[in-house]
Amino acid sequence: MAIGAGKYDNEATLVRERTKAKGVLIIVIGGDKGEGFACQADLTTTLAIPKMLRHVADQIEADFNAAQEL
Repeated sequence: MAIGAGKYDNEATLVRERTKAKGVLIIVIGGDKGEGFACQADLTTTLAIPKMLRHVADQIEADFNAAQEL
């Protein structure tokens, strides 16, 4: 969940603490608790996530399209 604990909150805590990050967002596909995500970040970082995800999506599409051209 973007706000509040979700089913993968413990895993997000582990990643955040091990990386000493100010925030983490994990997306789980086919996990033992099903699909889901967890976010742990301050408000400013949380509000920046949609823009970051759009940028990541654009990069994934560009990489895929470039690979198709090979």
